Amino acid sequence: MKILLLANSSFKLINFRGTLIRELVAQGHDLIAVAPRDDYTQDFQQMGVRFVDLKMSATGTSVPAEFALLARVFGIIRQHRPDAILGYTIKPNIYGALSARMLGIPFLPNVTGLGSVFDNDTLLSRVVKFLYRTAFRRCPRVFLQNPEDMATFVDNKLIAREQACLLPGSGVDLKAFSATPLPGTGQSRCFTLVARMLREKGVIEFVEAARAIAPDFPDARFVLLGPYGGGKAGGLDEPEINALTNDGVVEYHQAVKDVRPVVASADCVVLPSFYREGTPRSLLEAAAMGRPIITTTQPGCKDVVDHGNSGFLCAPRSIESLADAMRNFLELDDDEKNRMGARSRQIAETVFDERIVVEIYNDALQSAVSGR
Repeated sequence: MKILLLANSSFKLINFRGTLIRELVAQGHDLIAVAPRDDYTQDFQQMGVRFVDLKMSATGTSVPAEFALLARVFGIIRQHRPDAILGYTIKPNIYGALSARMLGIPFLPNVTGLGSVFDNDTLLSRVVKFLYRTAFRRCPRVFLQNPEDMATFVDNKLIAREQACLLPGSGVDLKAFSATPLPGTGQSRCFTLVARMLREKGVIEFVEAARAIAPDFPDARFVLLGPYGGGKAGGLDEPEINALTNDGVVEYHQAVKDVRPVVASADCVVLPSFYREGTPRSLLEAAAMGRPIITTTQPGCKDVVDHGNSGFLCAPRSIESLADAMRNFLELDDDEKNRMGARSRQIAETVFDERIVVEIYNDALQSAVSGR
């Protein structure tokens, strides 16, 4: 089977879909990755995947540029004529589904979160909903990553109920992300936020909560890890991050290709996101490595945490609620902290194993192609 993968970055395909890609290649399928070229593109060749460069802006809204992107996506799909297409991220999903519909090719989109566009009834949100409804009408399956997103799509009649398929996020490789002991003792603990530096990820709330509790817990550390967010809406650039960290309470480290050593050095992984996530990969990796988690009650985020047992949930946009959760963690004794880490790993094993995602995709691909 010839399968085309369509996304807005090579990085996301390699890091979030790597196990699925390797499994499909091992089964003998011919894979073509279509995405913008970046530092991770070279990895496709090592995986046995052909690559096609897709020039696009993930956040641009110029109407002529968007029509040009739709034409490029259509031309690539028509040239390669795959048996099925797997889509990720909003523009590739919409433009890929529209193109596939015109060409009679099964398209299976994965909606990896709703972002902020569904939060308010604006002209943009109405346009996006119309595009989703039109593009996804003929998709045999539409993958969604949390129950709230699935309900939003079905209740708004963007898709039919029989199209909807709930995934446990993108899953996590339990072997690659193996559990490790918490490194700290007592109140000498490290809180780490792993994300692109975006306001919607709760970066500022994390810094302010750290400042609020640091005087009472002088042995605690607070770490930000991830690329600057410049160029994206709500992004924090280098001068802004420097201003947030120049008092020395919070450390900042730029993105690394392998986050496992960073997660292993953390005692608690924090994501105070108020963004409509799918299911954050950083939390799945933290759970797999046996890390207690503090995150918000946002859809997708809250699904990774057993409140009070594997971590704590806090209110979105609330510095006070986040600071209270961090205090609660620090005041636990060592045995309770370790039990939280063990419960996180248990959740990863039973709910978020990447093999579950691979099996669902295999079934959906076979059904979609046989039903053409």
